[in-house]
Amino acid sequence: MLYYLSELLKNYDIPGQGLLGYLSFRAILANVIAMLISLIAGRKIIAFLHRKQIGETIRDLGLEGQMSKKGTPTMGGVIIIFSLLLTVLLVCDLSNIYVQLMVLTTLWCGGLGFADDYIKVFKHNKAGLSERNKLIGQVVLGIIIALAVCLSPQITDGTATTTIPFVKGHEFQYAWLAPWGRYGKWIVYAVMIIIVITACSNGANLTDGMDGLASGTSAIIGIALGVFGYLGGNILNADYLGIMYIPGSGEIAVFMAAFVGALIGFLWYNTFPAEVFMGDTGSLTIGGIIGVGAVLIRKELILPVLCGIFVAESASVIIQRTHFKYTKKKYGEGRRVFLMAPLHHHYQKKGMPEARIVVRFWLIGIVLAVASLAMLKIR
Repeated sequence: MLYYLSELLKNYDIPGQGLLGYLSFRAILANVIAMLISLIAGRKIIAFLHRKQIGETIRDLGLEGQMSKKGTPTMGGVIIIFSLLLTVLLVCDLSNIYVQLMVLTTLWCGGLGFADDYIKVFKHNKAGLSERNKLIGQVVLGIIIALAVCLSPQITDGTATTTIPFVKGHEFQYAWLAPWGRYGKWIVYAVMIIIVITACSNGANLTDGMDGLASGTSAIIGIALGVFGYLGGNILNADYLGIMYIPGSGEIAVFMAAFVGALIGFLWYNTFPAEVFMGDTGSLTIGGIIGVGAVLIRKELILPVLCGIFVAESASVIIQRTHFKYTKKKYGEGRRVFLMAPLHHHYQKKGMPEARIVVRFWLIGIVLAVASLAMLKIR
């Protein structure tokens, strides 16, 4: 709304009116507004969750301090979603297709996560939404985004091109993986998009196991994606860095700034000891936003580095399950590679304090984000 008000008033000589025409100013404004909304609304939402007794049920896994978290309000992801969407309505260009797809992602993943939390809290079913139904929801979103990326004239330039580090021009053609037929490259590209979105959403969900871990890590990733979006959406910066210029994608920088602001505000209440948990309402949403955002700015192949924490958490679960099933079939009893999966619980079982694990994961996330940004100049 502020963006459109600025457009209406651009012919009038009002001091400071033109600032909203700059992506950088709107990104800063979005970050501050989202953070303030998250801080103010967060307190009220947490109080509401307390009154309605919407608390976390805890299974005793033998982790230090685990049972003290019983009854802590969950479904706090609504704080992130509310503050993010309200800020987007205020500051972003809603006619921009990239913003529209990011809003769709937020609502879609938020609804999926809310359904999961609702079943856990109100139906008293700790399993929540089945893995199959979650996967179906994520894949359907991936298909929608893939169709938009591959078919929309506002996004596609007719080539299935993305960004890859260490090569001149930083460009990778999906046609190289699909030399058959005219549609082969689009099929490969679409499959990659679906995999990325699903993997990011689940990766964030698995990372959300300690106070502040998922929200802090995701904020770091969001900052990097915002920088990528800003640089790739500016023809001068893109030309200087030798990276893909994606017209209109600069709006993703504003969206990501709001995303980071919402996460920082939520983190105020989510740091150890947490006053609220984000639940799947939050974790599936932030993972979906990261995955779709990376796809839209053509940085999905950099995600294994940028989202290294998500990758490690997901890999630990896959390795643990696979090894357990294999050894049970071969030896008659399941054996474990880690003391407990996901990975953060492995270190917790080794006696490391929760707060220390979280901060060290944040530090690793910062290193990975800086490394991802540095790739823009490495050839």
